Amino acid sequence: MKTTMKSTLAGVALLLGAGAAHAGELTVYTAIEAEDLERYAAAFNAEYPDIKINWVRDSTGVVTAKLLAEKDNPQADVVWGLAATSLLILKTEGMLEPYAPAGLENIKAAFKDGDSPPAWVGMDAWSAAICFNTVEGEKKGLMAPTSWADLTKPEYKGSIIMPNPASSGTGYLDVSSWLQIFGEEEGWKFMDGLHENIAAYTHSGSKPCKMAAAGEAPIGISFEFRAAKSKKDGAPLEIVFPTEGLGWDMEASGIVAGTDNPEDAQKLIDWSISKAAMEQYNVGYAVLAMDGVAKEVEFLPADLESKLIKNDFEWAANNRAKILDEWTKRYDSKSEPKT
Repeated sequence: MKTTMKSTLAGVALLLGAGAAHAGELTVYTAIEAEDLERYAAAFNAEYPDIKINWVRDSTGVVTAKLLAEKDNPQADVVWGLAATSLLILKTEGMLEPYAPAGLENIKAAFKDGDSPPAWVGMDAWSAAICFNTVEGEKKGLMAPTSWADLTKPEYKGSIIMPNPASSGTGYLDVSSWLQIFGEEEGWKFMDGLHENIAAYTHSGSKPCKMAAAGEAPIGISFEFRAAKSKKDGAPLEIVFPTEGLGWDMEASGIVAGTDNPEDAQKLIDWSISKAAMEQYNVGYAVLAMDGVAKEVEFLPADLESKLIKNDFEWAANNRAKILDEWTKRYDSKSEPKT
């Protein structure tokens, strides 16, 4: 199926000897945060030391675009930890190999593809959150927002950083959820108002919160795991969960159709939904695909799952190109340069 991999993604690449896959070796594309990926990989290899993985990592939008570009000559064996909205697109394109992993019956219905066998299966959920720097806010005389609508108030002009939805899965869950929360017409009106207050759109979902944590901006629209970690690291952050509800997506995985190494690919997918894997995810993520495993995560509310909107993933996936085209025409002028 694949030729020798000659390129990596533009962002952070964790490669352990890239090359054509064979028995005992997998090439895996992922959008999992680099700091988590190292820990997850170590846990997987503790159980499967004979499977060598060539990890290739970047943000959700970049990984998705690369996979689609490689449709006719796939370079990956497995997609691990990519947004479910992206997995739905890959499924529609016939790029995923259906597989029912061991333990599938223990996974919540919302966290797996409805087909039998499923084309993809979820791992955990991440949700939108606002990182508000209390020190910088006080300097500017700003109160922490309590709702999404608050972010359009004039006092926040130039004080907000958020992810670009074309390159960031977090950015796309924000935009697609706002269109669901407010309705399409009012959703675009909300984003018009928000745009007036945006200082920059980043190409990473975690960067807005990192910038807020570092005092580079009072407000960063990001996701809850990054917010909690930054606060735990000592950043002067108030984590805001807007009252209208939280957009969310799940990290999900699937086997690339035509892989040269289906046996090892299945082992990775099996492990990805195991209790041992869920315990690794729970270090930072409060909402897991398996019931009865999650423990509270410091600085995140115990009822976080109840704050998630009823997300129509099929709608978000099917309308992704149209939404991103409209968003880019309206707002891309404030996007940071791509590196």
